[in-house]
Amino acid sequence: MKLSHCVLMMGLIGLAGCSSLGRDVGLHRLKTNSGTPNEFAIVPNKPLQQPESYNALPSPTPGSANRTDQTPKADAVAALGGNPARVNAGGTPSGGDAALVNRATRYGTEPGIRTRLASDDLEYRKRKSLFSFKLFPEDEYNKAYEEQSLDSRSALDAYRRAGAQTPSAPPEGWEE
Repeated sequence: MKLSHCVLMMGLIGLAGCSSLGRDVGLHRLKTNSGTPNEFAIVPNKPLQQPESYNALPSPTPGSANRTDQTPKADAVAALGGNPARVNAGGTPSGGDAALVNRATRYGTEPGIRTRLASDDLEYRKRKSLFSFKLFPEDEYNKAYEEQSLDSRSALDAYRRAGAQTPSAPPEGWEE
């Protein structure tokens, strides 16, 4: 193959890489090619317990929850010292939660906020991915949202300089 053909082919490949037709605006590269199992996909059931009386067991209802199914919301409420029996399966607030929801929405709510935020974020990611062509794909999330992130150390120092009481923090340079 001649040198001119190689240069022409490399130029066309480079030009095709700059096209915006198939541009991926997804910032997180969540796919791994490791072939290992996903440990977060495994959800263990609660341990089996022998009932006090087999006659007291409720009759099976197709489609209803099992006694050994996970109840993460109720478990979280119990872990925080609340009453897990007050958790409503439908997700609607009841009792004290209704007062909290009323207080939080006292100035009104925007009905389509989730769809508007999703479309605005998609446009932002499209703008940020214009000139992000990489030979090897990498996770662009932190780079795209870097200007919107907060520097917790400088905020802590500013509050301390202002004389506000602040919680203790790990020493500077300490990382997990």
